[in-house]
Amino acid sequence: MRKKVLSVLLCAAMTAAMLSGCGSKDAATTETTETTDKKESASDEELFVYMVSKGFQHQYWQAVKKGADEAAAELGAKIEFVGPNTESDIADQVQMLNNAINLKPDAIGLASLSTDACLEAIQAAKDAGIPIIGFDSGVPNAPEGAVFANASTDNYKAGELAAENTFPIIKDKITGATATVRIGVMNQDATAESIINRGSGFIDKMKSLIEAEGKTVSVEGHDKWNDKKDNADVIIEVAVPSAVTAEASSIDGQNLLNKKDIIAVYGSNQHSGEALVNADSNLKKLGPDGVIGVAFDSGSLIKGAVKNGTLAGAVTQDPVSIGRKTVELAVAAAKGEKVADVDTGCRWYTADNMDDAEIAPNLYD
Repeated sequence: MRKKVLSVLLCAAMTAAMLSGCGSKDAATTETTETTDKKESASDEELFVYMVSKGFQHQYWQAVKKGADEAAAELGAKIEFVGPNTESDIADQVQMLNNAINLKPDAIGLASLSTDACLEAIQAAKDAGIPIIGFDSGVPNAPEGAVFANASTDNYKAGELAAENTFPIIKDKITGATATVRIGVMNQDATAESIINRGSGFIDKMKSLIEAEGKTVSVEGHDKWNDKKDNADVIIEVAVPSAVTAEASSIDGQNLLNKKDIIAVYGSNQHSGEALVNADSNLKKLGPDGVIGVAFDSGSLIKGAVKNGTLAGAVTQDPVSIGRKTVELAVAAAKGEKVADVDTGCRWYTADNMDDAEIAPNLYD
C-alpha cells in the first residue's frame, strides 16, 4: 500500500513538473513574441524621415506637407519638413540638406532646386547609407544609387496634357491666320526638372499639333528650347525671368500680353500662372474673346481666374498624394524594401469641372 501511495505521489509530481514545464515554455514563447513585436513596433516608431522641399511658405508645399504628415501618422514614423523661403534660395536648401544628413535620419525626401549644387551632400547621404526619395522635381543626374525612387507628377506628360487641352481652343486662330501668331510659355526657371519638363511637354506637343495642321513653328526666347525658324506661321516664345520673383515674372507676362500677335499664354507652374493673372490685372486681355490663358497648379488666385473665365483652364497635380507617397517610399526604403518610381498624376480642370468629385480634392488653396 505504501509503495502504491509513493508511486501515485511520484506520478503526480512528474505530471505537475511536465505541466509546469509546458507552461513555462508557452510563457517564454509568448514573452519572446511580445518582445519581438515591441521591437518591431519601436523600430517603426523610430523611423525618421527628413524632407527637404523646394519651398515652405507656398501653398503647394504646405499641401505636400499635409500629405506627408498624414502618411507619417499612419505609418508611425517621425517627420521633419523644411524648405527655403523662396525657390531661388539654392544655398539655403543645400544647407538644409547638410543639416538633415548630420541628423542621420532613416531616409531623406528631396525636391532639389539644383542637383549640381546638392551633389556633395547627396554623395554624403549615399556614403552614410541614407536612402533618398526624390519628390516633385526629383533629383535628376544624382550619383548612381543615391536616389532609390521618385514620387512625382510625370511633368512632361502634364505639359502635354496642357497643350492637348489648349490646342482645340486656339486651333481656329492658328489655321485661319493670315499672318504669324504667337503662343507664350512662361517658365519659372530653366534649371528645375519639373519646370523644364512642363515647358518641354507643352512646347513639343503644341508644336506637333500645329505641324499636323500643315503649319510651321518657330520656338524661341530661351536657349534651352531654341528651335528658331524663319517665316514661321506660329512662334512659341519662352519667357524665363532673370530672378524667381513675382515682380520679374509678372513683367514677363505683361510683355507677352502686349504683343500684337499673341493668341495664348501658358504658365507652367503656380508661380508663373499667378504671375500671368497678375500681369493681366490692368491689361484685361485674357479671356474667351481675347488671349487664351492656361496655367499649372491651383491656389486661390488661379482657381478664381479659372472660375471667372480669365483663364481657360489649368492642369493640377496632386500635392497631397506627392507628400503621402514620398513618406511611404521613404519608410519602405528605410526598412530595406524594394521601391520604384510613382507617378502621382495630374488632371485638367476648367470652370465646368473644378467642383467634380475627382477634381476638387486636388485643388488646394
